[in-house]
Amino acid sequence: MAQDFFRIQGLSGARTLSGTVTVGGAKNAALKIMAASALFSDHVELRNVPEIEDVNRMAELLQGIGMTIERGTNTRTIRLPQVLNSSLPFGPAQAMRSSIVLTGPLLARLGRVSFPNPGGCSLGNRPIDLFIDGFKRFGATVKEEGESYVVEAPHGLRGMEFFFKVQSHTGTETLMMAATLAQGTTVLKNCALEPEVKSLADFLNACGARIVGAGTPTITIEGGSLLSSQSRFYETMPDRIETGSFMILGALAARELVIDGCVPQHVEIITEILRSAGVRVDVGERSITVYGTSSLSAVNVRTHEYPGLPTDLQSPMAVLLTQAQGESALFETIYEGRLGYTKDLVSMGARITPQDTHRVLIQGPASLSARTVKAPDLRAGMAFVIAAIVADGESIVENAYVIDRGYERITERLSAIGVDIRRN
Repeated sequence: MAQDFFRIQGLSGARTLSGTVTVGGAKNAALKIMAASALFSDHVELRNVPEIEDVNRMAELLQGIGMTIERGTNTRTIRLPQVLNSSLPFGPAQAMRSSIVLTGPLLARLGRVSFPNPGGCSLGNRPIDLFIDGFKRFGATVKEEGESYVVEAPHGLRGMEFFFKVQSHTGTETLMMAATLAQGTTVLKNCALEPEVKSLADFLNACGARIVGAGTPTITIEGGSLLSSQSRFYETMPDRIETGSFMILGALAARELVIDGCVPQHVEIITEILRSAGVRVDVGERSITVYGTSSLSAVNVRTHEYPGLPTDLQSPMAVLLTQAQGESALFETIYEGRLGYTKDLVSMGARITPQDTHRVLIQGPASLSARTVKAPDLRAGMAFVIAAIVADGESIVENAYVIDRGYERITERLSAIGVDIRRN
């Protein structure tokens, strides 16, 4: 599976794609609800679940600690045993960054959790200090045993006050979930504002949690007992990163592309950047229509926590800037290792000049030529797919598996709007 690759016939800069692409459920919402199942006394049902590899990996993790997963088409039902294992399976947990969010619910429920340093995409330094500091503030002890951390709170977690030195949506969600079973009141400050955080809190509240302020910088949680879904189910919100990816593709390669089933308010920053670059974007209640243009203008962009430009859309945005007239500055403010993919865009003909580990200058428009490139991570992999669609000739994008981690049935969906793409 890891050896799969995409073979893409480029459009040589033509804007011929058209049709409608429907946005799937949000990866970063589904994964957090799956992790939150450890807070429940009964089953948890998820709908509109994206059929992607990260969901499969999270299911492996949950099964590894004793849960049962019933799988349907874009649905998952998670059933809990009487006894849960407090140790995350080493291999799956180490390979997946999102495994860290499972540690909070398990610690709160069992009073103990052990886990390896989580992995995932190679994006530079991604420390887990926020999580460790938060667990200690709850009153837990943290020890390193070999390659694993062992966190223990045999008498339960105690409510506390915690200020995030850096906004972190995984940190916010992990400590928020842990606090739902802690004794007393927890106040989290400088919290992440991502809509996935509020979506998680809303579902937990519907099932018995007492969380106030999710979606704002300060979240207050009154601890309580195990949650119960009863007859409720979680409807996974649309994926805003997928929405933004298709918006950028439409601006580069479509006559008219409708992105349906999305939440336009979640991608307002992408809409504004595209409009600043000269792209016509029409916004509906649950859809966005993008009209490709051959006269893109340079624009300076910087990643920022929500509602700013998501770091996950920085690499697709870089492809857009290679086709804009003039010089654009791109500033990655969150991960220092996330611009490494640009050397592959340069091999395709892009004119990108590194300034430091966080900044590049992009001169456009540049004619991109077909190349064989290997996706280094999920989002850069999608950027390479977009670049290959724009380029002249047939490109190979290797390591298709990492793109499968976040984009469901990408070959079929792109083919449906006119992309010549095959999977080998």
